[in-house]
Amino acid sequence: MSFATQAQDLPTPTQVPTPQIIPSAPNMAANAYVLVDFDSGDILAEKNADERVEPASLTKIMTGFVVINELINGNIKMSDPVNISSKAWKMPGSKMFIEVGKQVSVQDLIKGMVIQSGNDASVALAEHIAGSEAVFAELMNKYAANLGMTNTHYVNSTGLPDPDHYTTANDLAKLTRALISQFPEEYKWYSEKQFTFNGITQYNRNKLLWQDATVDGLKTGHTESAGYCLVSSAKREDMRLISVVLGTESANMRIQESQKILNYGFRFFETHKLYSSMQRLNDARVWEGNRDQVGVGLTDDLYITIPRGQYKSLKIETTINNHIEAPLAQLDNLGTLSVSLGDTLITEKPIVALANVEEGSFFKKLIDQIKQIINSLFHLFD
Repeated sequence: MSFATQAQDLPTPTQVPTPQIIPSAPNMAANAYVLVDFDSGDILAEKNADERVEPASLTKIMTGFVVINELINGNIKMSDPVNISSKAWKMPGSKMFIEVGKQVSVQDLIKGMVIQSGNDASVALAEHIAGSEAVFAELMNKYAANLGMTNTHYVNSTGLPDPDHYTTANDLAKLTRALISQFPEEYKWYSEKQFTFNGITQYNRNKLLWQDATVDGLKTGHTESAGYCLVSSAKREDMRLISVVLGTESANMRIQESQKILNYGFRFFETHKLYSSMQRLNDARVWEGNRDQVGVGLTDDLYITIPRGQYKSLKIETTINNHIEAPLAQLDNLGTLSVSLGDTLITEKPIVALANVEEGSFFKKLIDQIKQIINSLFHLFD
């Protein structure tokens, strides 16, 4: 059983722009980059996105992700005093200027890591959570594996160079999507522009926060070998994009190139939510159950990102299994929903049962079996 949905039956967008030709992505002065829609996860532009690179201080996105999980799980508190070790105090590179032997709150260390990109703060947090930075790196790698970051490996919490410390643009985009979606309140830390500690005020290195009001994060990185890097996220109206720009030649260049690719994405693409998770899309016939029908839908919200002006060209086709027999469990796979733009398949999702259906009584099953025999006889003479 199948049915198709044309554009006029789709959810109505707030505005349908005039159709236009979509140009190629702009040339980017970066070794690698990727532009991803936050809601759909679609990649809108990329270059060397799966190539292993040195993450530099972009590592601290994962450090922050682990810290947030520890806070949510109740293992640490923002008010916890953290003893500052000699190792944390001696860390080279960017600092929040903590002092050895003193105590600093988790909250201040988070701000020192997120806003000031302090290597000293990162190590202090790692040691507080895991006892040592090496053990903390094991936690980082476990979280990376859970997020499907298959081309990432961490050996420290700071991003200082090491041959076994690497990631990719795509993996950084996965991490950023997880951070924003799972921890929207904590993500707001990354939009703060300055932090003062120990009488020293430092400003967020992500200058896009001043240049583009729609940008609300995320993190810069730089070493001589990695070049200048920036992971950014911006939201304009109902559309959020994530850009990962790696290996540019200067701090200004990473800002310029990030702004360029974000503007490209917002200018030429649009994202629509077609259906909500567990929304009833249709009913399917169920045989030999305690009920004759079950609602069907999708397990997750369905977002699609398409070229601007092409919404009316969307086509949705739903195919339901021909014979569905009880018992059924909620979320059992019963078919497929496909979304196409013209002749191009955009996405395909499994259709599932929205409720349990138990076996019917002996007489109900007998009646349904007789009905099926009669139906098959009719079809025999079609």
